[in-house]
Amino acid sequence: MSVSKREIGLVTATALVLGNMIGSGVFLLPASLAPYGGYSLIGWVISSIGALLLASVFYRLAKRAPRAGGPYAYSREAFGDCIGFLVAWSYWISLIGGNSAIAVAFASYLSVPFPALGNNALYGALTTLALIWVLTLVNIAGVRSAGRVQVATTVLKVLPLLAITLFGFMHFDPHLLAPGPHAGTPWSAINLSVAATLFAFTAVECASIPAGHVRDPEKTIPRATLLGTVIAAVVYIAATTVVMGLLPAAGLAKSQAPFADAGRLLWGGWGAYLIAGGAAISCLGALNGWLLIAGQFPQAVARDGLFPRMFARESARATPTLGLIIMAVLTSVLVLANYTRGMVGMFTFMVLLSTLSVVVAYLFCAMADVVLAYRSGRPMPLRDLVLACGAFAFSVWAVIGAGEEAVYWTFVLLIVGIPLYVWQTRHGKSDPVPEAAVPD
Repeated sequence: MSVSKREIGLVTATALVLGNMIGSGVFLLPASLAPYGGYSLIGWVISSIGALLLASVFYRLAKRAPRAGGPYAYSREAFGDCIGFLVAWSYWISLIGGNSAIAVAFASYLSVPFPALGNNALYGALTTLALIWVLTLVNIAGVRSAGRVQVATTVLKVLPLLAITLFGFMHFDPHLLAPGPHAGTPWSAINLSVAATLFAFTAVECASIPAGHVRDPEKTIPRATLLGTVIAAVVYIAATTVVMGLLPAAGLAKSQAPFADAGRLLWGGWGAYLIAGGAAISCLGALNGWLLIAGQFPQAVARDGLFPRMFARESARATPTLGLIIMAVLTSVLVLANYTRGMVGMFTFMVLLSTLSVVVAYLFCAMADVVLAYRSGRPMPLRDLVLACGAFAFSVWAVIGAGEEAVYWTFVLLIVGIPLYVWQTRHGKSDPVPEAAVPD
């Protein structure tokens, strides 16, 4: 793609980061964190610091040399094809799980005005699939169409959170933040809170993935990454604190729509519907952004010969149509295979799968920051070295806090990808695909 066709500026790139972060997680996490009370707020602060450390890593990587493919591209440049493939494979798994979780959450939030979606698992699944395919078609229409949707939905999704925050503080009761009887030790509660809240920040790398479509990427990508992360952190902590200070922990832990329940408390029934609508818009915007990433990411990997050649194909609108369709199919299969678990069960499983998979990419990117800095021949400032090591340590902490089951399945899925890497090194790596060389 020529430079003249680059269509993503600072506003859209920031909206991509912020819109992908403020998705389904922030609207559901108050219920998950309710047993831990005030300890969960400490977890939020630690996650915010960790997210900023990771943002600083991607800031420096993008400033040094913007690469289409984001985490994969930097890991491959630092450690070679094998690590690059493992990071790409792990990140692609996280995209499948994350997109499924967001689409499921969309249907769950719609169950507030349409209870049948929550009472009938099949109706909920069909609504989930409809959203996946409608937004896939939007992304197939082109990067510019997807970017416009992203900016609009980002504005609409932040407004309900700000409303809850501003009006909720007038009714805030700090006594409701007391940890529940099942919170465990403070260390355990904080550790679990960090692992849970990390899902809400898994988008710090998004602005760097469609680098080929970004105007002035050396400046735009780093600025969008830091700006989006800071805004998301402030919104998360403020909104979650208010909700937990409005609703008793026992009821909050059982809530399927915590922010809608808070809206009902503040403004009555219409408030619940308003917030539920905002949550649905939030999921729609997040899924739109992640589908944009889901098409651009495997395309960059395929052009290097590490993913099958078909992912590199572009339509006349310069969109990776086949890659988007493959992602939509796999996401749909995952939803249909798990819809009998119910909305919450599906969401929880997919969130754990997505979060831990993306942390694998963060671990390697933190070290890639160090490797590439020293490889450039310029000494890495001590401050940057400390920040990179801090990002690595935070990622390790997140892996430990995710629990044994999530670590087990992530490891299994990583191993499953090894035969594909062997195949590509024998049949695909010798003939990498240049940009825009494979028309659809």
